[in-house]
Amino acid sequence: MKTIFHFIREQLQDYYPDAEIKSLSYLMLESVCFLDKASILRGKDKQLSLNERFRIQEIIEDLKKYRPIQYILGETEFYGLKFKVDENVLIPRPETEELVEWIVREEKSQTGYKLLDIGTGSGCIAIASAKYLQGAEVFALDISNKALEVALQNAIKNQVDVNFFQYDILKDEPFAFPLFDCIASNPPYITLKEKETMAKNILDYEPHQALFVPDENPLLFYERIADFACKHLKEACSIYLETNSLYGQESAKVFEDRKFQSVKLLKDISGNDRIIIAKL
Repeated sequence: MKTIFHFIREQLQDYYPDAEIKSLSYLMLESVCFLDKASILRGKDKQLSLNERFRIQEIIEDLKKYRPIQYILGETEFYGLKFKVDENVLIPRPETEELVEWIVREEKSQTGYKLLDIGTGSGCIAIASAKYLQGAEVFALDISNKALEVALQNAIKNQVDVNFFQYDILKDEPFAFPLFDCIASNPPYITLKEKETMAKNILDYEPHQALFVPDENPLLFYERIADFACKHLKEACSIYLETNSLYGQESAKVFEDRKFQSVKLLKDISGNDRIIIAKL
């Protein structure tokens, strides 16, 4: 394996730091050669087939264009599950895993349970919730039909039932939704002025519709989701949201102003304001 690791590093050293190249190398070999990390670490130098070499070179060329490895390989792992991803959906992040962890931890004792995920994208929140909240009936909304196609494939892939709907939370009138025991969302929350600090692989490839909000209205989605929840969340039930750490306090206040109870602003593993939990 030393030879191929050296080759990958040599090809990518002008594009990525060494630690990231090492991580990318493992992902490449796992995907192309069907080897897990433990096997790679134990293995002696492996003779790659012509097809394997060709595929690794293809991946390297895509990486040189800063295309995310998850899109190149067509999948990623989230909360212990495999998800298909492409340029129609955001790549699920560890921060969103933390959001799901809170949902599963707080809601696992419920029965006859209905959960709604607003802005589902790849379906990661809805599908992980359906997988780990036994007996839950899960609904998921997204403005993008192409994202919903990916999410449906992921539900099938992970053997869960999720009710998917195309819906624009900013514009569409509420239809005959049931009352929910839980609402979750990782809405767009990055302001346009933050673009200049963002990595090229995000800006050039991930869907901007799922990322950005106007500079003059950074709380746009939180206000709309809070109003929606006032109509569609059962009394004494909870809403869980991921938020921009720069606007954590302001996002929490949106729910306080609408008389939600026990509004909590929680930090992620990196110490950033990231998760809001509130009860109606």
